[in-house]
Amino acid sequence: MKILCFSLGQLQANCYFLIKNGECLIIDPADEASFILEELQRRQLKLIGMLATHGHFDHIIAAGEIQLSIKTPLFISSEDRFLIDRLEETAEYFLGFTPNIIKPTPINLPTGEAGQLIGVKCKIANFEFEKIPSPGHTPGSCCYSFKKEGVIFTGDTLFKQGIGRYDFSYSNRNELKKSLEKLLKIPKDTIVYPGHGEETIIGNEKEFALTLF
Repeated sequence: MKILCFSLGQLQANCYFLIKNGECLIIDPADEASFILEELQRRQLKLIGMLATHGHFDHIIAAGEIQLSIKTPLFISSEDRFLIDRLEETAEYFLGFTPNIIKPTPINLPTGEAGQLIGVKCKIANFEFEKIPSPGHTPGSCCYSFKKEGVIFTGDTLFKQGIGRYDFSYSNRNELKKSLEKLLKIPKDTIVYPGHGEETIIGNEKEFALTLF
């Protein structure tokens, strides 16, 4: 599996292209829909789906416009659907102006039962992965683990030498800590692709992440 990373929009959210046999699965469609669509066409990729690590506008703002051009699902946790309803409001707050936003049509991935599994196995076309609930930054934050490839996409839960904010009204400090404790148990050589900034590995974050509370 080939992984491409593009940092898009004013908040530089990471948009990931996961590529296999000419098919592309996007994790966090972020911003700049025209750029994403041009890249798909230039690289002759078939978009088969989009996964959102959480519902914050800077990670999904391009999804609706992409869906106008390509009929493809946006998968997001049901607990974060309320953030889609707030897209214009939150974008205006953080950007200082109201962008022209086309709201995406979301679909829920299975969530499983809390506490029973570290992840819920999912498959989209040739892509097999686990959805790992990681609430705290937002109620529906999740990570996507591709065990065969040894990589995990952590959104705004875990960064290189950093963790997600938990000062929003809907955030939960204790839940974020539990989520991080769970993530830090996965193999230490797993490559972490975060929602912002550079990649890292789990082993480099084990001693640091939980000191930030």
